[in-house]
Amino acid sequence: MSLSFELSIEVSEPYDFNKESFNKIEQNTWVKNQWPLVYFIQNKEKRIAYVGESTNAGSRIKNHLANPERNVLNKISIIGSDKFNKSATLDIESNLIQYITAEGTFELQNGNYGLINHRYYQQDLYKNLFIEAWNKLIEHKIVTKSLTEIENSELFKYSPYKSLNEDQYHSVLEILGSLTSNNSNQIFVSGSAGTGKTILATYLIKLLTTNIDSNLLDELNVDELKEIEYIKAFQTKYPNAKIGLVVAMTSLRESLEKVFKKIPGLKSSMVVNPSDTFKLKEKYDLLIIDEAHRLRQYKNISWMGAFKKNNQKLGLDNTGTELDWILANSKNQIFFYDIAQSIKPSDVDSKEFTKLLENKNTLKLELTSQMRVKGGNNYIQFVDELLHCQLEQNLPYSEEKYELVFFDSFVDLYAELKKKEEMFGLCRMIAGYSWPWLSDARNKPAPTVKDIELDGLKFKWNATMNDWINSPNAFEEIGCIHTTQGYDLNYSAIIFGKEIDYNKKTNTIEIDPSKYFDINGKKGISDPENLKTYIINIYKTMMYRGIKGTYVYAYNKPLREYLKRHIESFQKELPFRILQFNQVKPYINSIPLIDISPAAGNFSDLQNHEELTWIEPPFHVTAKSGYFVCQVIGESMNKIIPNGSYCLFKQDEGGTRNGKIVLVESTQIQDSEFGSGYTVKEYQSEKTVNNDEWSHQKITLKPLSNYSEYRPIILEQDMFTKFKIVGIFIKVLT
Repeated sequence: MSLSFELSIEVSEPYDFNKESFNKIEQNTWVKNQWPLVYFIQNKEKRIAYVGESTNAGSRIKNHLANPERNVLNKISIIGSDKFNKSATLDIESNLIQYITAEGTFELQNGNYGLINHRYYQQDLYKNLFIEAWNKLIEHKIVTKSLTEIENSELFKYSPYKSLNEDQYHSVLEILGSLTSNNSNQIFVSGSAGTGKTILATYLIKLLTTNIDSNLLDELNVDELKEIEYIKAFQTKYPNAKIGLVVAMTSLRESLEKVFKKIPGLKSSMVVNPSDTFKLKEKYDLLIIDEAHRLRQYKNISWMGAFKKNNQKLGLDNTGTELDWILANSKNQIFFYDIAQSIKPSDVDSKEFTKLLENKNTLKLELTSQMRVKGGNNYIQFVDELLHCQLEQNLPYSEEKYELVFFDSFVDLYAELKKKEEMFGLCRMIAGYSWPWLSDARNKPAPTVKDIELDGLKFKWNATMNDWINSPNAFEEIGCIHTTQGYDLNYSAIIFGKEIDYNKKTNTIEIDPSKYFDINGKKGISDPENLKTYIINIYKTMMYRGIKGTYVYAYNKPLREYLKRHIESFQKELPFRILQFNQVKPYINSIPLIDISPAAGNFSDLQNHEELTWIEPPFHVTAKSGYFVCQVIGESMNKIIPNGSYCLFKQDEGGTRNGKIVLVESTQIQDSEFGSGYTVKEYQSEKTVNNDEWSHQKITLKPLSNYSEYRPIILEQDMFTKFKIVGIFIKVLT
């Protein structure tokens, strides 16, 4: 059943917010009729605001006018609709708090207690009301940024003003109850990627440091009043509480520091690394540990000297870990943990966390609702079963809300991802660590050095380890697990590298350690199965980054074929129609499509008509004997032939070739774009005559590229028998 009425919303012009204007405010339709509404009070010059909702706005606004904290505010806007109900206004209030906080124009006087995603009838239809309300706030020049721009910001993603789902909110109440009782000083919250662990961590730290607004208490529900009761109890138990958010990963920690710096009541110094927990003279009252599975032990780290000194401060030997430091330096701890995201041997052994879980006094909670990936828990389970080869049927993953696509061509993947980047932003390529990091700035490389080449496209690894996701050139680079773990993306492109493959006979994923270049990620691992576990965890974690979709590409052919059985393949719109063989009249209504990829055969196959793929040529091309089409991959001819283009050729019949673009076959030609021994270049022949007695010929295969790194291929006379011109370029079809 759907709504039979059209939803609309009104945002009033700002009223003066003072006692003299109260009578005028009372005449507003929604205030006058005591209808559920949302209001926004602000002082744009001082950049301070407050958001609220009420079913008795007149009384509520009087309370605000009597509140000294609101005296600094000078304008109020009323947001109303004749289709509002209590649930809708709570929802819009919650969204306004989230978006206004992240938009940056105002600092909110609101606390973050009671922010829960209230589920109600036809909630999805009411979402458009919020979009309309936001657009009207832009029209009134109260805010400036679009919703999409805000959603891509770090402040929005990690804001403590996030609206919690019921799963998270009930966890908050249990955590607060435990912290204020004497039953437990350790709380363990498990949850897979995307269940909102970081959101919950930032929500809690803001909640526990907030000042309670007593004017709100008469309109809060039972759970919200209970939440405030717990906050007061905690603040009584730990006055001026010393609270820290521990994040072991440098990149994520620096992002959260930026967020905390912009939130009233929070400080960037609250976000600490495990070593920082030694800096206070007395213990922290509470440490909240995000991504606890990334805490480290004395193994495969670059700062072993400092690590050893920290252990010595606690009288520990080299078996001491960052987990030990946290336990020693704080009275209470909340651990957010996911064993499936442990990706390196330097991570604390899971057995150490098991000891905590076995303690009967440890409060154990689990987050199950998927907050990031629109494919939901089904997608999370699918990826896990896919990478453990546990899918029983060869049915591709299908979820209307989520775009999971496999690409045979990286050129096509890059083109599609670029479209998504232009539409949504925050679309990134992420790869397994199976290419050396030659462009590492510490190596002072040549400016043109590239690390990764895929189907003729060349890229550098991430130029920075710190907040790479939001760096200026991130879309043109490829990130790794270390620069993406803990982050959200709109679309992610996951590149399965050279180190990971599939064995069809045993139906297992296989790992080649010699092609895995994360030195600290494999040093000291003697059991290949242990390394395989880490690498599978890496790919799973990377595949959980994309909110709207995930694009997949595999370097190795067996893995490619396996993934294609379970993930729908990208279907590129071709400039021709592929024919069934019973429709084919060779070179009358059709010409062959030839595969010159590394697995292709040679051109003698042109005589075996039934084994070829035949196409109906575009209307502007006449089918002729000797014509054929193939896809040209790479950037070496991009002045004439864009990467990935389908091109029309005719078979070479000899004669003059100088200045023509040719398709050459030769196993002697070292051209990385054509691993099969094929290349497309401009043909130039030069003959040298010496005293009319002998002559010497040299052939140059010249690139026509906008990139200077492509060099001509020189063929001396003794190589002439080792290459063959099989086609003369006619035109690009796409």
